[in-house]
Amino acid sequence: MFRLLTPLAAPLLGLALLTACHKENATPAAGNTLVFGSYYGECGGPNCIRIFRLDLAQQALAEDVADKYPSSSAPYQGQYVARSAANFRRVQGLLQQVPAQLLAERSTVIGQPDAGDWGGYYVEVRQAGIRRFWLIDTQKRNLPTYLHAFTDSLQANIRALR
Repeated sequence: MFRLLTPLAAPLLGLALLTACHKENATPAAGNTLVFGSYYGECGGPNCIRIFRLDLAQQALAEDVADKYPSSSAPYQGQYVARSAANFRRVQGLLQQVPAQLLAERSTVIGQPDAGDWGGYYVEVRQAGIRRFWLIDTQKRNLPTYLHAFTDSLQANIRALR
């Protein structure tokens, strides 16, 4: 019995290896972007408004040079210039860190961003043709717990891009 199976084993094993697994498309879907940054109203200097656009389909990071104060009534309209590939690699995982609970938020303002001159975070997610944005407080005491780790990551990544 084993003599009959031995000649068939190698081709069957090869066929199984070739067909059992296939690589998923590792390329992110077109249009998946994250616009993120920080802003301060009572501030002077070039670091008062720092907003970036992370485009996973293009594998690119760009920085806004318009430096406009974000509004709670409309998504941010920036003018972007490319940043380095090293900068892209630094933040490329940020979109996957966006909490699912944030995507379910109905309000565009979370906490009291920049209410006490402590600034705010701007976060915008574009996926599958849907564009959502939020102004998020920098003070954890004003935020739901699910945002704490994400805002820590935002802060660290924004600082690293200076």
